[in-house]
Amino acid sequence: MTLPDDFWWGTGASATQTEGAAPASDWFRWEQAGRAPRSGDGNEFWRRYADDFGLLADFGLTHHRLTLDWARLEPEPDRHDPAVIEHYLDVLKTARDAGINIWAGLHHTTLPGWFSENEGGFVDDRGRTYLWPRHVDWMAETFGDLVFGWVPIHEPGEFATRGWRTATSPPGVADPEQFALALRATHLADHEAWRLLQSGEQPVMAIHHLTPIRPGVTSRHPDELAAAEREASAADDLVWAWTRTLRDGVLEIPGLATREIPDMAGSFDLVGFTYSGAHTVYADGHTGPYPADAPADLTGDAPWPEGLGLTVRRLAEELPGRPLVVAGLGVATDDDAWRTDVLRNSLTQIEAAVDDGIDLRGAFHRTGIDSYEWEHGFDAPCGLFDRDRAPRESAEMARAWATRSRNVPG
Repeated sequence: MTLPDDFWWGTGASATQTEGAAPASDWFRWEQAGRAPRSGDGNEFWRRYADDFGLLADFGLTHHRLTLDWARLEPEPDRHDPAVIEHYLDVLKTARDAGINIWAGLHHTTLPGWFSENEGGFVDDRGRTYLWPRHVDWMAETFGDLVFGWVPIHEPGEFATRGWRTATSPPGVADPEQFALALRATHLADHEAWRLLQSGEQPVMAIHHLTPIRPGVTSRHPDELAAAEREASAADDLVWAWTRTLRDGVLEIPGLATREIPDMAGSFDLVGFTYSGAHTVYADGHTGPYPADAPADLTGDAPWPEGLGLTVRRLAEELPGRPLVVAGLGVATDDDAWRTDVLRNSLTQIEAAVDDGIDLRGAFHRTGIDSYEWEHGFDAPCGLFDRDRAPRESAEMARAWATRSRNVPG
């Protein structure tokens, strides 16, 4: 079968990736401290958004996820920047006029420094239960009429992991106890945003990062296999435990007491996930690609299209009857022939899932136009278009699927 005519084809990226780090953000301070490459003006979306929306629309990519940057909108507590408000209003109106449906993100990796550093961020009770809800309400009132849908927190688990486990994002600490608290707090903040936004007409989508995880061994010793299986099971629980929260209203965080929050069951109108590859977990806890011989991209991920199919099916089993979205897929590489091949095979997996009756509503490529890729700077191109807006062969592949022609060489 072919995908339904109302299937959503889109792209997505954060404000920091496309506009550069806001001066009032914690990521800007992270860059200033030499913890990440400078993002500058990102891919210049701030001034080129009108042309960019026209480009995406021409290729049939009519859904776009972007972040309305809290650190630009409210650089100081209780002070909103009128010029930034007007700019984002114009961005949203321009997108609408171009036929682009905007999924507006409230938080993607970075936060205002005054909130995350001075007020304790989501981990602080006041930050999570007063300052964050106040911001969510203000965003809905200010921009709600111009967005197609909302994404409160992009990848809550990844945000907590990078900030408090791997120390690759602010605040940059590796502390198991703080990680557990941050992970719980971020899930609670995501839920609170959904609770506030659900009263509007726009759908609210959760987005989590998912990956298949397999145990791996370097010898035939049975103890090593048993240890690898335990490590893989623990990693799998960390990646997938949130599905029980959305299914049963039970929030399980390793190291913390289980909490029953009944109205988390069935929350969110759509369940989105990002996918970049599968992982092998070894007996000592270190990870590698799966399959073990899979080539890695410039960020270290090893794209495996079959793993995307497995992920879709598992998510459909974990959350039966829920509408799903592939909210981010792609490859960081200079080899666009490889990107095109991975994209073709990934889209075939998506089509097969829909053919099997899974309620899969859309697929978003990460990213549309080459942008800043966090600790990799601009050296890990992920776009269907380069920074000069020249389309790659992969963009033609995406257009063929989005316009139902499938008429792409190769």
